[in-house]
Amino acid sequence: MQEYIDFISNNPMLSAAWVVIAVMLVHSLVKSKLSKINNVNPQQATLLINKQDAIVVDVRNADEFKKGHIVNAKNITVSQINEGKFAAIENNKQTPIIVVCATGTRSSGAGDKLAKAGFEQVNNLFSGMSGWTAANLPTTKR
Repeated sequence: MQEYIDFISNNPMLSAAWVVIAVMLVHSLVKSKLSKINNVNPQQATLLINKQDAIVVDVRNADEFKKGHIVNAKNITVSQINEGKFAAIENNKQTPIIVVCATGTRSSGAGDKLAKAGFEQVNNLFSGMSGWTAANLPTTKR
C-alpha cells in the first residue's frame, strides 16, 4: 500500500490522468448499458434494412449527403432533430431507425433525441459512413 502512496505523491499528473481515464471508461460503459440506442455495424445495419425495412436517417449536412449516402436514406440534420423537425419519419415510430453520420459520433446524440421523441427501435451505425464505405457497401449520390 505504501508503494501506491509513494507513486501517487511522486507522480501526481500521471495519477490524475489514470483517474480521469478510469472515470471516462466507467462513464462510457454505464452510458452504453443504460442507452435505449443499439450500436450496429454495417452488416447488422444491412440486415435491418433488408429484413425489417429499417429507415436510414442521415444526419450529415446537405453537402456531405450529396457526396454520397446510403440508398433511400433520409437527410434530416442534427439541428433539425434538435428542433423536433423530423416529419419525414414521424409516422414510423415502431419501425427500426438507423441513424448515420460520417463517423458515428453525431448520430449517437441524434439517436438519443429520436428515442426521447418516442421512436422505439433506434440504432446508431457506430462506424458511420466511413465504416459503411470501408465495408464496400453501396452508396448513391441521388
